[in-house]
Amino acid sequence: MEFIIENEGGLRLGIFGAVMALMMGLEAMFARKKRTQGRGHRWLTNLLIIVVDSLTVRLIFPIVAAGAALWAQAKGFGLLNVTNFPLWLDITISVIILDMMIYWQHVASHKIPMLWALHQMHHVDRDIDATTGIRFHPIEIIASMLYKMLCIIILGAPMAAVIIFEITLNASAVFNHANMRLPLKLDAVIRKFLVTPDMHRVHHSVIPAETNSNYGFALSIWDRLFGSYIDQPREGHDSMIIGLPHHQHDGPSSLIWSLILPFGRGLKRARQWL
Repeated sequence: MEFIIENEGGLRLGIFGAVMALMMGLEAMFARKKRTQGRGHRWLTNLLIIVVDSLTVRLIFPIVAAGAALWAQAKGFGLLNVTNFPLWLDITISVIILDMMIYWQHVASHKIPMLWALHQMHHVDRDIDATTGIRFHPIEIIASMLYKMLCIIILGAPMAAVIIFEITLNASAVFNHANMRLPLKLDAVIRKFLVTPDMHRVHHSVIPAETNSNYGFALSIWDRLFGSYIDQPREGHDSMIIGLPHHQHDGPSSLIWSLILPFGRGLKRARQWL
């Protein structure tokens, strides 16, 4: 575990980069759905968004999620800091509970108009691929970081668990947004445990009932357990329309358009959508 803690930055960046490169390669060879837009401009915008998000977090937060875990441990705060479980069990419990809390955060981002106004920047992407998994508004990233830090402190999650969880969350987001065709039998097996691209693609449908389903990022159990699971899109994966119905244009491929979307008309649209 010391290796994970001491090499947090390198591990996170290395695994993220490797998963992103792998998914992009598999998308090129085994595309699941025909694109509506060219890759270049859209990819540039989505990749620039993660740069903006990363800089925003580093500038605003003196510590990030792993730092919150270290602080809670030093202060003795959190449920797991007052138990005597072995470290491996603390890590397992932490990763599972944090994944469930991210599920509920995702649900809230669809149900609360102000949060949806921010989250819709993720949903307006008219194609879904690995880069969509990193397309989140910087203000939503700030809110998400505050929420995660609160969950980590209350839980008393070990620092190693938080690092493992963050790596898993980022890798899962890239994987389950990938425009990649998995053999149906393999998909059926994997989705019993993990969210697959076909499972999550339903969540990016323009049909509201489908948009408000399949909220999970890593573990697929939460959607089944809490009644938000839809197996397949009504129109089928080949024919389904991705994005939001009132933004079927080229605006989402623009960085500036995407960043200002939540404000003004974007917030009004959010209320109408809900």
